[in-house]
Amino acid sequence: MRELSPKVAIIGGGNVGIRYAYALMIRGLARHIIIVDIDKQKVQGEIMDLSHGIPYTSPVKLEVGEYEDIQGSDLVVITAGRNRKLGESRLELTKANVTLYKEIIPKITKHAPAALFLVVTNPVDILSYVAQKISKKPESEVIGAGTVLDTARFRNLIAAHCKVDPRNVHGYILGEHGETEFPVWSRVLVGGNLIKEYCPICENCNICNHEEELEKIFIEVRDSGAKIIKKKGETSYGIGLALVRITAAIFNDENSILPVSCLVNGFQDIHDVYLSLPAIITKKGVKKVLEIKLNEQEQLLLKKSASKLKEKIGEIIPLLEK
Repeated sequence: MRELSPKVAIIGGGNVGIRYAYALMIRGLARHIIIVDIDKQKVQGEIMDLSHGIPYTSPVKLEVGEYEDIQGSDLVVITAGRNRKLGESRLELTKANVTLYKEIIPKITKHAPAALFLVVTNPVDILSYVAQKISKKPESEVIGAGTVLDTARFRNLIAAHCKVDPRNVHGYILGEHGETEFPVWSRVLVGGNLIKEYCPICENCNICNHEEELEKIFIEVRDSGAKIIKKKGETSYGIGLALVRITAAIFNDENSILPVSCLVNGFQDIHDVYLSLPAIITKKGVKKVLEIKLNEQEQLLLKKSASKLKEKIGEIIPLLEK
């Protein structure tokens, strides 16, 4: 039987994995989507539900499978992992998901050795690092979802404040996907103008305290995930769409620049750590990590983020060596 391509394997059929599959169907980027999960009955229900919409999307084959069924995949998207329990520390959660990755990454590598890996499980920077070390794949072929969603939130909030189309706002949230992420305000563009140049011509210029509003926007970006989880228990739509954006850059060989989590070695004297920087994405993965120009404060924030991640890596290294 002829293998349909592109083929995407999703490891983990929870909310994020299913939202990604749904968005992937709508965009028509994959011809074959296979989902691997321990709860096969639930995922079979999800597949049945999704498949009823196929007449209104591009042709796609949907199925539940085992690890051996991911053979021939072009992209493996790893959403498997568990969320933090009440009273559990971040370190405890990290160790639990690292232990899970020690079990599943060898299976993925065995059955889909040529596939690109897109890591989604949190803490995404740590688990991207773990996936690359365990799989021993080239660093360009193991990508973390990074701050692609954070950056979308950032652009959207700036656009809402300035009353312009988000597609005309360009800027990044970089560093860790988490507590130490930071906005690169010095490089934000609105309609081709640096934001400090746009402010005087913005509709809100007479009623807005510039510095206060920018700080509010970043705090909202940083805290959005927690607010959504408090209100509805999980976040999945935004990340599902962010993953599809990364997938499009890969399958369409776009040379798109996205703030994915990638292995950094040398920029700002940062070494052997996954964090988000603008990177050129092609069908082969990360083609190049761009050494974006940062002001002095932003350089310090990037180094702080890298230092925090290195500390976290140090805590889980003993697990990898067992």
